[in-house]
Amino acid sequence: MASEATVEASGATVSAEVAETTAVAKQPHLLERKWTFWFDNELKPKQGAAWGSTLRNVYTFNTVEEFWCLYDQIFRPSKFPPSADFHLFKAGIEPKWEDPECANGGKWSVTSNRKATLDTMWLETLMALIGEQFDEADEMCGVVASVRPKQDKLALWTKTASNEAAQMSIGRKWKEIIDVTDKIIYSFHDDSRRDRSAKSRYNV
Repeated sequence: MASEATVEASGATVSAEVAETTAVAKQPHLLERKWTFWFDNELKPKQGAAWGSTLRNVYTFNTVEEFWCLYDQIFRPSKFPPSADFHLFKAGIEPKWEDPECANGGKWSVTSNRKATLDTMWLETLMALIGEQFDEADEMCGVVASVRPKQDKLALWTKTASNEAAQMSIGRKWKEIIDVTDKIIYSFHDDSRRDRSAKSRYNV
């Protein structure tokens, strides 16, 4: 009888451990912060509409599982129509120059002539952002994939354009993440506001 009781007790312990392991496996993996996907397509803007009037908040998430579900369900940039922009920004920051978190910032930019390359760089950048791979995490605002008929562009937005040391560090890290050897450039939002063809301030 004692032996049977011991077996039953052992069985109960194993069952409890399995149940606990299963419960842990089902627990979502929280990210350091919340992130929001945005979509914008200005192919046919309404006459007189202000810039950004077609910008739409798609979804805000804060777990690894939500990210992969969204990524698997939402089109890759290569599938977007021409003139579409897709964004991933920290929750609470709108992908606009006017947003207080972006107003004094700028962006690193890289172009791509191949859709497959754009998709790869986009995914690598998303994972780097939500995975907090940049040492200057507080400087990061988000990333924009711009799909165009002739040449696509990826832009990494940061918070303090005048902090050259931080921006150069971010630029070097981003080149490593997206595996780019060509020079990439950084422009100030202030410069772009005044002149769409403004020259870059930094490059790596």
